[in-house]
Amino acid sequence: MKAIAFIFARGGTKGLPGKNIRPLGGKPLIAWSIEQALAVKRIERVIVSTDSAEIAAVAREYGAEVPFIRPAELARDESPEWLAWRHALNYLLKTMGALPEVMVSVPTTAPLRLAVDIENCLDEYEKGDADMVITVTDAHRSPYFNMVKAKSDGTVSLVNPPKSAIARRQDAPVVYDMATVCYVANPEFIMTHNAMFEGRVKAVNVPVERAIDIDNLLDFQIAECLLNIREQKL
Repeated sequence: MKAIAFIFARGGTKGLPGKNIRPLGGKPLIAWSIEQALAVKRIERVIVSTDSAEIAAVAREYGAEVPFIRPAELARDESPEWLAWRHALNYLLKTMGALPEVMVSVPTTAPLRLAVDIENCLDEYEKGDADMVITVTDAHRSPYFNMVKAKSDGTVSLVNPPKSAIARRQDAPVVYDMATVCYVANPEFIMTHNAMFEGRVKAVNVPVERAIDIDNLLDFQIAECLLNIREQKL
């Protein structure tokens, strides 16, 4: 199986401005995703989709291709990343004459992943019968036990009230948190559908310490702490 990896990194992030090139452990955040994708032998190319010339320059420095600049209308806060995925695939369709066999998305927001996490997602996809493979971690909260929603009368209730009372979290149905470690997808599915759960989705469980999802400064600081702990163990 031959795969092409994409890293989608827009310049106008507001939760943490400049996030994608902010230094983490001595190198820009995006460099972690590039190096992890390049370490996977089944990935033939690593392409960065960005609207930022600065991010593009950093990406090339660390070995990624940046053959196009993403249009501004696909890089706004409200722009669905699904459309950026389609734009990238359309570029390959026009330049290669065909879609790749497999598309891999390696978000910049999960720098603590290991290459083996990407490998595991590819392994799961290769088993067949899935349009997409996503990553998850064990959830620390459950909509059946300790997650609530506000009601119109000012009270709160469980997000998903169970049919019978649940006294312990362990007795609630097993749920997972979605992670941004890796996505593996059938390109044809991306081009013909509008959301991942319109198809068959399988999941790979990743240890929570490798699944940090950086959205703001606190997340970044947590990632720095986890990275320091990892390096001390080496």
